Amino acid sequence: MGRDSCLVRVTAGAAIGGSIGGAVGAVYGTYEAIRYKVPGLLKIRHIGQTTLGSAAVFGLFMAAGSLIHCGK
Repeated sequence: MGRDSCLVRVTAGAAIGGSIGGAVGAVYGTYEAIRYKVPGLLKIRHIGQTTLGSAAVFGLFMAAGSLIHCGK
């Protein structure tokens, strides 16, 4: 079994980080929308923004961590 290239590892790290961040963001966004009583359809927008923001940030950090780990 050959070693994976660094690009494959970074992409996998970004994908895993994005999915975990998205799941956590969806749960947190739903909690926030209920807690602060966001009205009507703005709840969907708030949950979506929280989900995408969390997925992007966590995916970026996982990709950076994978890139740093590739150098070893």
